[in-house]
Amino acid sequence: MTVIIAGAGIGGLSLGLSLHQAGIHFHIVEAVEVIKPLGVGINLQPHAVRELFELGLEAQLDQIGLRTAEVAYFSQQGGLIWSEPRGLDAGYHWPQYSIHRGELQFLLYRELLSRCGAQAITLGAALSGWDEDRHGVVAHLVNRRTGAPLPDLHGLVLVGADGINSTLRAALYPDEGPAHWRGTMMWRGVTRARSFLTGRSMAMAGTADRKFVCYPIQEFDDGDLRINWIADLAKPADYQWNRQDWNREGHLHDFADHFADWSFDWLDIPALIRDAEGIWEYPMVDRNPLPRWSHGRVTLLGDAAHAMYPIGSNGATQAILDGRVLARELLKHGQGAEALQAYDDDRREAVNALVLANRGDGPDVVLDKVAERAPEGFGDISEVMSREELAEIAGAYKKIAGFDVDRLNARPGMMEL
Repeated sequence: MTVIIAGAGIGGLSLGLSLHQAGIHFHIVEAVEVIKPLGVGINLQPHAVRELFELGLEAQLDQIGLRTAEVAYFSQQGGLIWSEPRGLDAGYHWPQYSIHRGELQFLLYRELLSRCGAQAITLGAALSGWDEDRHGVVAHLVNRRTGAPLPDLHGLVLVGADGINSTLRAALYPDEGPAHWRGTMMWRGVTRARSFLTGRSMAMAGTADRKFVCYPIQEFDDGDLRINWIADLAKPADYQWNRQDWNREGHLHDFADHFADWSFDWLDIPALIRDAEGIWEYPMVDRNPLPRWSHGRVTLLGDAAHAMYPIGSNGATQAILDGRVLARELLKHGQGAEALQAYDDDRREAVNALVLANRGDGPDVVLDKVAERAPEGFGDISEVMSREELAEIAGAYKKIAGFDVDRLNARPGMMEL
């Protein structure tokens, strides 16, 4: 018998690799027929990187990502509000990575095939439902493209790692409805450009209603960077956002004029937008925190459990941590309801708090606080906000998200707790 994982995203693949490391049999079913490196950039925080290093992936991560050196916040006039080192430069024992989301997923997929063989995953098979008894679960599968039924899969537990529109979550919470929209649209792109700030900086400028985020995810031989960027704009409540599709093309005329005068001495944002290799549009959405993830022999993981706003760079990070904790509890308690409940007890309340913190803009709240006090900009940030207050905002979020430097460096790995 096996652990059935529905979904081969970052969370599902991390769980599969962790179960393989623990000697627990598993099988992943994935709705798409071909896994491709789709999406744009994300950040992996040190507590997730630690777990991937313990899976033996340090060299592979260095091949496809860049080690982030700094995060910096700027006003909409381009003035520096706050900067701090990240990763190893901040005293962590592990780096932070800026990385292409699809390249990370594809790395995990390749590693899974290499370590476990092609028999560990079935592509083109979407979860349509399941039956459960005291002995195990039976997952019912269909071809998502044709709707044709596929052979059932029998296992001891079922894990829904099938994303923000999870079939498993919808069955457990049929009255939940669509994802929760904050009233913000995001336009995301990648652009080849010259280095800015440290060359490994993650920069955020503006306010919650009009914000620009950028960071490099690749360096070329001539020193140019491939820079991932996100432009956020608040929209009215009746804006037609309800299509969550990472392949939905974005258009310059919908947002670029709002950043037309954001050319600063540290970065020419209008040029970065104008020279993009491609632009994609996506609503900023999340899901309401759940009272429980685990129900008998089924549970939720990653975005299926706790889809959150992309603020504070924690979505993929938390999915990886989910996978590690769940693998640990399955090893400790056996492949049944007790393990799933132990995982739920360990993770849910902490991650629910993070979902709510991100709704409140997480560490990015500093942008609005400064804009409220100095709407026309400032000469020196110390005239607007003290260094102690700035540090308190940054530190409070790290504690909620679980990567306070001293606590992280001191505690054992997730699989060892």
